Amino acid sequence: MFRTPIGFHDAYVAAPSQKAALEAWGTDTNLFARGAAEVVTDPQLTRAPLERPGEVVRVLRGSEAEQIRALGAAKKKSKDRPTPGPSRAREGRSKKRKAGPRPSSAGVDRAEKALAEAQAKHRDALAELKAEAEALDKRRRALERKQREERERLGVKLDEAREKYRAAMEEWAG
Repeated sequence: MFRTPIGFHDAYVAAPSQKAALEAWGTDTNLFARGAAEVVTDPQLTRAPLERPGEVVRVLRGSEAEQIRALGAAKKKSKDRPTPGPSRAREGRSKKRKAGPRPSSAGVDRAEKALAEAQAKHRDALAELKAEAEALDKRRRALERKQREERERLGVKLDEAREKYRAAMEEWAG
C-alpha cells in the first residue's frame, strides 16, 4: 500500500511494488527516492485501496475550511519571505500581475473522465477473465471427476479379469 500527495488529495494505491505504484500514478519519476511517496500500513487508510487493488484512490486531505486556511497561510508566508536576491528581470516588472481569464479545468476534467473510463474498462476485463477462469475450473473439476470414475470402472474390470485369469490358471494347473 502506497501514498503520494496530489494537490489537496492523497493518492493511495494497493500495488505489489513501488514500481507498480508509480505506474498506477502515471509517473516515471521515482517519487519514493524524492520522499514524495511512502508506504502506508495504517489499517484505516488501507481499507479502501485494498478493496480496489491497482486502482488509484484519492482521499481529500483535511476539510475544505482547513485547506482554505492553509492556502491563506501559504500566501502570507510567501509575502513575508524576502526574495532570494534582486533579479534584473524582476526589477523592470511591476509587482502586480495582470488578471486574465481564469484557466479552464476542462482538460483536467477530460483526463479524469478518461482515467475513470479506463479503470472501469480494466475492471470489466478482469471480471470477464475471472468468469472465464471459474468456467475453466468448473470444466476441469468435471473432467477430473469423469476420469476418476472411468479409472475406477476400468480398475474393477481389471480386477475381475485378473480373478478370472487366476481361477483359469489354477484349474489348468490342476
